[in-house]
Amino acid sequence: MMGMISTALIVSTYNWPDALKLCLLSIKNQTRLPDEIIIADDGSTEETKFLLEDFKKSFDIPLIHVWQPDEGFQLSRIRNKAIARASKDYIIQIDGDLILHKKFIADHVNFAKSGSYATGSRVMINEEFSQKLLKQQQIDISIFSQGLSNVSNGIRNSFLKNYLANRYRISDMYYMRGCNMAFWRNDLLKVNGYNEEFIGWGREDNEIAVRLINLGVSKRVLKFGAVVFHIHHKVTPRSSLEKNDQMLFAAIKNKTVRISKGVDQYL
Repeated sequence: MMGMISTALIVSTYNWPDALKLCLLSIKNQTRLPDEIIIADDGSTEETKFLLEDFKKSFDIPLIHVWQPDEGFQLSRIRNKAIARASKDYIIQIDGDLILHKKFIADHVNFAKSGSYATGSRVMINEEFSQKLLKQQQIDISIFSQGLSNVSNGIRNSFLKNYLANRYRISDMYYMRGCNMAFWRNDLLKVNGYNEEFIGWGREDNEIAVRLINLGVSKRVLKFGAVVFHIHHKVTPRSSLEKNDQMLFAAIKNKTVRISKGVDQYL
């Protein structure tokens, strides 16, 4: 029964404790908590460490801080380290600049299906509203709030969610949101997790999805459920995108399943 699966929530972060605090508050507000939370920290300063130590006191579930030195944008590496620390069946993956709808975890668990992974979507918060939320340290937000775009991504509807699961942009390899995905941990281990050849922003989530599909794991799109609100920030430099695109296309062309520089380094 899918409702009985154990879940690990992996939260990626880098030097933005104010946003991470809102994310953690929204996790505390879930109707169904994950069974463990793993913070995948790509080199933040001690301010993030102190924030997490404070939050550990108020969570009844493990809050695990996985940190690595700041050596540039190394998201694939820190996610692999977090996956290695995860001890639960199902891994839900988000970024630390999100505010989660209170039924986010429950929606992902109810959507989980053997032999597949899930990719969701997000609602964008504009700069003005983001600054207000950060200043007031509050998570009171809904699709009716002023200052949002992609608002349709915030609608929850069980019928549409189930109808579109295997229909919506299934063959579009670029329709992927690394900030809102979920996988069976065993499937991630079979493809050896994220490819750490990906350095800098972009395509590491598309590439792992391609390898999962090559393994025989199907893509399911979680629309109209598992809602997240994305706090505005400056666009991350994309100087690595051309190289990362080339590695993505190579995985497609070669039907790659398992990469050599992956999660097994940390198991």
